[in-house]
Amino acid sequence: MVKKLKYPKAIVNWPEDERPREKLLKFGADKLSDTELLAILLRVGSNGKSAVDMARELINEFGTFRNIGSKSFAELKRKGLGIAKIAQIKAAIEIGKRFLKEKSLTKIKVETSKDIVDYFIPYLRDMKKEIFKVVLLDGKNKIIKDVTISEGTLTKSIVHPREVIKEAIVESSAALILIHNHPSGEPQPSQDDIEITNRIISACELVGIRVLDHVIIGDNNYFSFFNEGLIKEGEDGKMG
Repeated sequence: MVKKLKYPKAIVNWPEDERPREKLLKFGADKLSDTELLAILLRVGSNGKSAVDMARELINEFGTFRNIGSKSFAELKRKGLGIAKIAQIKAAIEIGKRFLKEKSLTKIKVETSKDIVDYFIPYLRDMKKEIFKVVLLDGKNKIIKDVTISEGTLTKSIVHPREVIKEAIVESSAALILIHNHPSGEPQPSQDDIEITNRIISACELVGIRVLDHVIIGDNNYFSFFNEGLIKEGEDGKMG
């Protein structure tokens, strides 16, 4: 006699008030747990597990959505997820990041390095390779846009001052801030970081563009050239 496997009760057969999707519609998304929100993204379970079971395992394994989002397709696939489910999770996390960016972008006036850190850290802290960006500012230190200048390897990106200058001139920027990440999580600048910063400052001085700061993003920490006295903006040493 073949022994039948006992599968968990399908979510569709749960009491309505316990189903994640119905709870969201009735009480609002903010009332759901991380597991329930993730289960809605997964939609259905597999291999005898409900979507909630799968979501709970992922949360227990990785702890946070940030950690889940930082995992590669291969790593998540080893946890029993198919390509479609992984794509859904990746897309949802990216939407969240872009929402934060859109919310923050609305004419930010940069007064401290923290203004830049709060804006970029959700994106740059989990990058597996070094990304070098320039944040272009108008005459009142309000963000015009940010531009990726270089994408490099795990330890290094190649940055040419002319690329920074070109983007600044195209947007008629009065000032700019340099920012890049260290995938190692340690934000202390290397000798290369210091040298390229000085080269860019010198190039920008020739065309009358101020370099306010160079911020290096680590793992929930950062290094500011301005804060550490490596860049002095104006005679009084104040940013802007």
